[in-house]
Amino acid sequence: MSSGSYADVNGINLYYETHGSGRPLILLHGGLGSGEMFGPVIPALAAQHQVITVDLQGHGRTADVDRPLDLGTMAADIAALIGHLGLDRPAVVGYSLGGGVAVRTALDHPQLVSKLVAVSAHAWTEAVYADMRAQQGQLSAAAAEFMKDTPMYQDYQRVAPRPEDFPHLLDKIGAFMAEPLDLREAIAGLQVPTMFVAADADMAPPSHYVEVFGLLDGGLRDGGWMGEGRPKGGHALAILPGLTHYTIFASPLLAAVTNAFLSEG
Repeated sequence: MSSGSYADVNGINLYYETHGSGRPLILLHGGLGSGEMFGPVIPALAAQHQVITVDLQGHGRTADVDRPLDLGTMAADIAALIGHLGLDRPAVVGYSLGGGVAVRTALDHPQLVSKLVAVSAHAWTEAVYADMRAQQGQLSAAAAEFMKDTPMYQDYQRVAPRPEDFPHLLDKIGAFMAEPLDLREAIAGLQVPTMFVAADADMAPPSHYVEVFGLLDGGLRDGGWMGEGRPKGGHALAILPGLTHYTIFASPLLAAVTNAFLSEG
């Protein structure tokens, strides 16, 4: 069973749902989605954790507010929610846009986070395939009419407090994706044990995630019989087979590697 609630935090009325019991895990969805998109994997995660799905600013059941979509601001929302709920250093797991928010939460508020799992979240703009960057550059309110037959549009219309805001959300997502991203230096300084996860046919190539793992002291030497050569910060990398950017969030493989990583140590 799950229960849905609102938290008035950081200037936004944030919708969240709680599933299961155990050590807390905050689960953050991708752009134009909501916490509901994790429906296929929530049972496996909730068997070991108290899973808290959050609808980010302007998504799902969380109404938009007068500010841009910004990773730092949305991370501050999550930090405020952790305090509001009195959570003791939850794991933070995020996919795509939510993965960026999860990374930013761990970077800006490391004292609040036990472990980080960033799924299909590239770390710098040019890692994304050029044709995908071109598509992202075209996203704006003008695309709303062409998206009316998509599950993203239909789900938004079903749950959003203001369904008429969908074109405005497209404008904000487009503006967000137009901003250059480069987290190389920041990721190298992560203080929270982190696993980067990607599909083997994701929006950026597997080599990008290997490079990111290298920034975390990973993939630089043999791990050793006792794991003594593994990354010093407890970091990990998972490339999941047979998946894409658009299927990984609902895959049993994602739940399996997430549970395994969070149960270590």
